[in-house]
Formats: sequence, structure tokens, C-alpha cells
Amino acid sequence: MDTKDLWVLDGGMGRELAWRGAPFRQPEWSALALMEAPETVREVHQAYAASGARVITTNSYALVPFHIGAERFAAEGERLAALAGQLAREVADEQGAVQVAGSLPPLFGSYRADLYQAERVSELATPLVRALSPHVDLWLAETMSLIAEPLALKALLPEDGKPFWVSFTLEDEAPGSEPTLRSGERVEDAVTALASAGVDAILFNCCQPEVIEGALKVAGAALQAQGRTDVRLGAYANAFPPQPKEATANDGLDEIRGDLGPLDYLGWAERWRGAGASLIGGCCGIGPEHIEALASRLR
Repeated sequence: MDTKDLWVLDGGMGRELAWRGAPFRQPEWSALALMEAPETVREVHQAYAASGARVITTNSYALVPFHIGAERFAAEGERLAALAGQLAREVADEQGAVQVAGSLPPLFGSYRADLYQAERVSELATPLVRALSPHVDLWLAETMSLIAEPLALKALLPEDGKPFWVSFTLEDEAPGSEPTLRSGERVEDAVTALASAGVDAILFNCCQPEVIEGALKVAGAALQAQGRTDVRLGAYANAFPPQPKEATANDGLDEIRGDLGPLDYLGWAERWRGAGASLIGGCCGIGPEHIEALASRLR
């Protein structure tokens, strides 16, 4: 895999589902559409693929007890994850030249490193991995707030030869400060740990576009120090205003910034490309029109 070959990823799922009229509320978030309107999930995948995304991500992000409840997770979590994988796989196969990333979410709540329970990772992640495995081309542990969680997830993956990507969410601090995960851990330490564990790509997502460029530069330097020029870097920001330290992602539909239209977002993506990113897409609030701008200009 050429690390300089740019891959455009897809954008956010939740707001696209809501915009298209799918049932959408807390606490189920994007999982509700899988339960009640799976065709809308397919439509969103199709929109991203048509916009030029080379990778589409399974709608399995909210399939955790934090969103759907412990009882429903135990009864339906694996079946819903299999459906999420199947929907993405069908669209990818229809389009051709599109890969499917199996989304492995934060198991205990987005942004909430303080809620992490190491002893429960296998219990919650194993059904998701088992269900998604037949349908995905690569694994994506996304919106990770601390170093320990993706390391624990990696240990549960099958030895299937599929790439393992990890995407960390960053503190929305002012640019110029040292970039840190939402746990407070340093980006340099996160990159060093994951590179040592054999990760294939390190990305940054679900945070302000302003903080990503600095994180990419730190990540690139850390990989260079380890001689890991084979590890790809990537980014997919959200379109929210800065989130406070005590925030929990997906508490509700946050206001969308007015300065992150498709061409504005493209400007940030070009800076990430210059900082070494070769995997670029969008997170919450970034839609097919943004992805189309990335695909048409960056490639």
C-alpha cells in the first residue's frame, strides 16, 4: 500500500440519517435507523460512495450498551452489527473499488475515558467483531479517547490479515498547545504505543479541524523516530463548536459551525494532506457534499 496514495473516506452518519427522515433520537442515536429504517442507512452509504469515498464505514458506532441499553445489546447487538456490516458490504460491492471499514466504537461512551472498564472490553467488543468480520475489508477503532482501549480491541481481532486503523479524538484546545487525547495522554505516546502494537494507520477524528494539523505533525515525527514509514496517517474532523472537557459526544444534535462548508473543510483537508495525512474524510456534520469536494480536489 502506497502511503502517499490519498484515500478519501466517508463522512458522518447520524446527521445524514436525521436529514433523510430516519427515526433519530437519544439514546439510540444512529442505531435506531438500523432497527427501524435500514434502507436509509443504505442510502447514506450510497451517497458517500457516489460522492467519491473510497472507504465507507459500517453504521455500528452506536451498537453499545451506552446507546441501546444492556438488555437490547445482549439480545440484538450482534444481529444489528451483522446488518450494519451487510448494508455497507452490499453498497461497496455495487459500487466497486470501495472498501468497508468495520467501525469499532468507544465501548463505554464517546469522549469518556473516565468510564473505561478494561475487564468488560471482551464482553462488549467480541459480538461486534464476530458480526462484522464477514463483511469488512479493514477494522477501524474510532473516536478513541485513551490509549488502552484500541490496544485491548486489537487483541480481540481475528488473525485475518485485515488492516487495523485507530482513530483518536483530541481535546479541542487552542491550536499551538501540545495535542492530547481526551484522556489527557499525549499524542506522541499514543502513536508510539500503537505503532509498536502493529497498527496500520493512525487517524484523528471527532474534534475541531484546528487541532488536527498539530497532532498529525507530532504523529509523523513519532513514527519517523520508530522507523515506521509504513503506517498511514489520516483525519476526519467534526463540524461542532469546541467541546468542553466534560462533554459527552452524542448527547444531542450539536449546533453546526457556519464556517465549515465544503470548500472551508477542503481548506483544512489540504493542510492535513500537507502534514502527512493520506486518509481524509469527515465526522459528525460533514456530509456527502464535503466528501465530493475532497474527492474532486484532493485526488
